[in-house]
Amino acid sequence: MDKISCLAFILYQSSKSQEIKEKAIQLLNGDITLRELKRNCTIQPHLVIAEGLLKKNKIDKNQVQEFIEEFMLIEA
Repeated sequence: MDKISCLAFILYQSSKSQEIKEKAIQLLNGDITLRELKRNCTIQPHLVIAEGLLKKNKIDKNQVQEFIEEFMLIEA
């Protein structure tokens, strides 16, 4: 799994805020960059926690895969 997909998954799962869930999906689909999210004051603390969890490898890759399958938009 790539870093962006894992971070998007962690952000989505760790928050009850609809705004953060939407930003996580946008990150997964490339509609927003990681750099843009780091500049957002409301999301930045959540992103720091997500990056910490990713470094500790505390995520289930199968759950990340299911998240990607559910939310990634594929254009033909």
